[in-house]
Amino acid sequence: MTTSKAARATLPRGIWVLGFVSMLMDISSEMIHALLPVYLVTVLGASTLTVGFIEGIAEATASITKIFSGALSDWLGRRKLLAALGYGLAAFTKPLFPLAPSVGWLVAARFIDRVGKGIRGAPRDALIADIAPVGLRGASFGLRQSLDTIGAFVGPLVAIGLMWRTADNFAVVFWVAVLPAFLSFGLIAFAVDEPEPDPSRKPAENPLNLAAMQQLGRVYWRVVAVGIVFTLARFSEAFLILRAQNIGLNAMWVPAVLVLMNIVYALSAYPAGVLSDRINRTGLLAFGLVFLAGADLALALLPNLAGLALGIVLWGLHMGLTQGLLSALVADAAPPDLRGTAFGYFNLFTGLALLAASVIAGALWDAYGPVGTFLAGLGFALVSLVGLLAVGKDLAVGEK
Repeated sequence: MTTSKAARATLPRGIWVLGFVSMLMDISSEMIHALLPVYLVTVLGASTLTVGFIEGIAEATASITKIFSGALSDWLGRRKLLAALGYGLAAFTKPLFPLAPSVGWLVAARFIDRVGKGIRGAPRDALIADIAPVGLRGASFGLRQSLDTIGAFVGPLVAIGLMWRTADNFAVVFWVAVLPAFLSFGLIAFAVDEPEPDPSRKPAENPLNLAAMQQLGRVYWRVVAVGIVFTLARFSEAFLILRAQNIGLNAMWVPAVLVLMNIVYALSAYPAGVLSDRINRTGLLAFGLVFLAGADLALALLPNLAGLALGIVLWGLHMGLTQGLLSALVADAAPPDLRGTAFGYFNLFTGLALLAASVIAGALWDAYGPVGTFLAGLGFALVSLVGLLAVGKDLAVGEK
């Protein structure tokens, strides 16, 4: 893949704005989500089973909604309206968290918040693909991923600071989280210009039927298959926290695990995206799997702080080298008039794969302990690497 220096020099303003939209909403959401389980149990008296039920329903709702919102954006030929609706739902839901008098209200708030996430996800990614110049797709998705991930570690840090300053006043933290949410909604509503649709475009009559699935093409479905296999090799980051506790890290410092991982993730995602516009994306994905294998090996065999830190850094590098690039591959492979549907399917199937991977990891942890879990992750990563190398040339066909 070759790109002129002039084309690489500047990303469109809309890409930057959408990146800051993601960052601000993630700051808001993570300020709340970092404290919500503790708030439910200690303040409202909910059981841990209730917490698990709420989180499971919330994430499943987001994954399923993405399919329909992506397809609807293809049918309408417009992305921004649905993306703004999703961010708006999330923003207007945020005041419910400090105001909720019972668990039932919080369940409703969390459900609506995740519906908003599901509505905005696929149309936003399709909008990025529409705005980004062909030779800057990797950089565009990498930038959005980096800014989004900055929000993922800034949010919890702000929450920790506010809890310390206010003597554990949950309501104050939840109210402060409202501000970045509405800033995010305002940015996408008023600062993002959507490209006019191609006049020759034929509206998709039903993007979710079998004919549309076939129209997405062989290369696209290979990208989906690779995304599923990658996700099966990368279970939930909750197991990084469990490993930190397992080796004796003080409970106060356990959140630092995700902070460190997300810092590395944020620092690596944009450079990886820029580099992927100059060289074959699948080569960088292969390096990402090598880093994941190294992370699993360190976390399995080095049960000390140095091994934990090494594993977390390698895990973050893996995320930076894969997540934005997989989105760019989807944009490369999908027909322009079905991009929303393409991102919807991709998010649904990889979301289900993450659920399966986390269930498998949990079962292995119960049966064989953390060493068994991370060694199994190492095996999945190596199998994924072999599969990626086998189909890499076919994926490159979709890169334009």
